[in-house]
Amino acid sequence: MDEQKEQRLAKQSRLVSLVIAGTLIVWMLIQVIGQQIGLPGRYALLFDFAALAALIWALVNVFMIWRARQATEG
Repeated sequence: MDEQKEQRLAKQSRLVSLVIAGTLIVWMLIQVIGQQIGLPGRYALLFDFAALAALIWALVNVFMIWRARQATEG
């Protein structure tokens, strides 16, 4: 069972890393493309909030993964 928990935590860690990397790449692309096509600021702000929400989700999950690993080690 301990091996299954480690595999689940590893899978969750990979998902979080993909969300962080994907969010930052998409956010940067939207900033550049939006500036080139003249996207209004309110839409850029909407994408900023969406990226912020994804990063907060990732931070919460990183904390949960860290706590779960601390519990298995201790």
